[in-house]
Formats: sequence, C-alpha cells, structure tokens
Amino acid sequence: MLRPLKAGFIGTGFIGSVHARAALQAGARLAGVVSSTPERSQAAAQALGAARAYASAEDLIDDDGVDVVHICTPNHLHAPLAVRALAAGKHVICEKPLALTSAEAAGLVEAANSSGRIATVPFVYRYYPLVREARERLHSGKAGRLRLMHGSYLQDWLLREDDDNWRVDAALGGASRAFADIGSHWCDLAQFISQQSIVRVSARKLIAVPRRHRGDGASSFTGAATAGGTSLVDTEDAVLVHFETAEGVLGSVTVSQVSPGRKNRLWIELDASDESLVFNQEEPETLWCGRRESATVLRRDPAQLTAAGGRMATLPAGHPEGYASCFEAFVGDTYAAIHTGEVPEGLPTFADGLAAASITDAVLAAADSGQWIDVDRHIN
Repeated sequence: MLRPLKAGFIGTGFIGSVHARAALQAGARLAGVVSSTPERSQAAAQALGAARAYASAEDLIDDDGVDVVHICTPNHLHAPLAVRALAAGKHVICEKPLALTSAEAAGLVEAANSSGRIATVPFVYRYYPLVREARERLHSGKAGRLRLMHGSYLQDWLLREDDDNWRVDAALGGASRAFADIGSHWCDLAQFISQQSIVRVSARKLIAVPRRHRGDGASSFTGAATAGGTSLVDTEDAVLVHFETAEGVLGSVTVSQVSPGRKNRLWIELDASDESLVFNQEEPETLWCGRRESATVLRRDPAQLTAAGGRMATLPAGHPEGYASCFEAFVGDTYAAIHTGEVPEGLPTFADGLAAASITDAVLAAADSGQWIDVDRHIN
C-alpha cells in the first residue's frame, strides 16, 4: 500500500476548493490550507476538512509534513511560491498562468527540472475522454492530414462595468487577462490534440469596458480610485488570434470574457483531409465527426472508444462526466507520477505552462505591433 500523500493548499477560493476535492478523490490527506486572512483560512480548513489552517504560505511550504503544494492564488504569487516550494523539496501543482511572463515561466521549468520534483499545471480539458479520442483519430491517421484549427473560448462574467475581479488589474493578474486566463486553455488543447506547436501569431485585442466600478473586489485594483469610483482597465476583455504551427497548419481563435450568455464555451474544430473533429466543452459527452459523405456524433461510451479515450472514461455510457471528473483525473495522474516517478501520457507539466506563457507573450506583442510575431519558447 502506498502512503497517502499529504497535500497543502495555498488559496481556497473556487479553484482551491476544486483542487482539494480532487486531492481527496485521489486518496490524499488534506494537511492544511492558507487563505488571504487568518479568518478565511480557519473557515476553509473547517469547510474542506483540512487538518490545520496555516498562518502563512511560507509556513505551509516549510512544513516537513506536506508532500505536495497546490498553488491556487492570484497570478502574481504563482512564481515566487512555486520557486519556494520546489526549493523546499515539495512537489507542486500550480494554477495557470504559471508566471506573469514567459521568461519567468522558463525559470520555473528550470527550477522544477533541477529539483527532481513533479511540477504540473491544471490544463484539465485534456482529460475529457472525447478529447483523447480526437487526439487518437488524428495521431492514428484515421482523420487524415490536419489542415486547419479554429474555434473560440467565450465567457460573460466580466460583461458589465460593475463586474469586478483581481484579474482585471495587470499588477495582480498579468499584462494579459482574457487570453492568459482562458485563451491559454484553448491553445493548450489545440496543441495537445494536434500534437503540433504554435510558432507564429498575429492578434488584435479589445478593451470593451475601459473603466470598471470598484465593488467588493476593489482591493484587486491599484491606483488612486476610491471606493465606489471607477478604475481604468489595462487588460483585454477579448482577443482575436491567427496562428501557424511548426508543421504549417493554420488556425484562429476568438477569446472573450464579455460575450453575453456564454458561460464557459470552449469550442474547437480540427479540419483534416478526411475528417473534421469538433469538441464543445459545454457538451463534453459528444464528439462531432464530419466526413464528406456524412457526419456522425460519437458519444462517450467506454465500449466504443479507443484505449486512449477509454482510459479517461470512469462511468458507463449515459452517465455524464464533466469538469470535476477531469480535474480528479489530472490530480490523480499527478499523484501517480509523484508515487512512481513515471509521468503518465498527457500529464501537463511546467513545460506546458511555459508554452502557454510564451504564446501569451507573443499574442500581446502581435496585438501591440500589428505584426506577425514568432513564439519564443526559451529553449536553448
């Protein structure tokens, strides 16, 4: 019997709670949590059933009883906390973006490699069974030669002037908001399914709401604005990107956090010479497969999927699996890697976090310059 891992969680908001539930599902013990205030830490420890509430992130990281650290904080804290955790000999799961710049992310990859620890980033959309199925259809040649990739990732939670969040502030969230937050997921999925790297981009970005009212999240803004006033917005609400892969495949993606009625619509199409494949994250039980003669809808049925897709399916056909199941599978794979030292196929590591950060930097440069920009992946 393997000793249960002891997991510590820095940040206990929505995504921190998702991490904690997935850790429990993977057989870990919740060693403790730390939040933005002692009161919130105590409340989170009680709600999640964690053993203790730590006084600080540093106390949690330095505790010899913690095996793996989950970093679920605002973006500007990711890199310094990950560096400290790796230096302390901890395995790390760090939310994306891995760092505020690709250069900083490259330093984290180097730190992870030097430490010998497992360090992963939750690009969990990779764990939908039908995403794995689409990847296998391309990899096996069944779909033919890939030609085009296109799609969108649309949300509406920052639609209005009074919608407020720390991510809007570049000092806390980084120079990119919409693309770094959700466009990174789309690009990771496109690269994962196609097994091709995005190497050049052109982009246009939009700040649809140039000023935002300061509400309960007022502390997420910096500057001289007072409570009840407004602050200038310096991060994008939406971005349009064209790209090219190393193999010459062309693509495009629209990313928006101001599209009314769209809650979490990640939609991707991959057009190959014999078959087009379409996956919609809000309808994850199906994969649309189009051929010239006909179009079919492949349903998530473990009995009908390839081994690649079937490994991700944990429930019988007709019993829907969703986002939480993907997160559980990702954490399960990370913990398996910690136990065995063997990285399961498809597990997103800090190297994938660096790839996402590199594309983000290139998208911002392309939008600012109006030119095509090569993606610098910081590979020597």
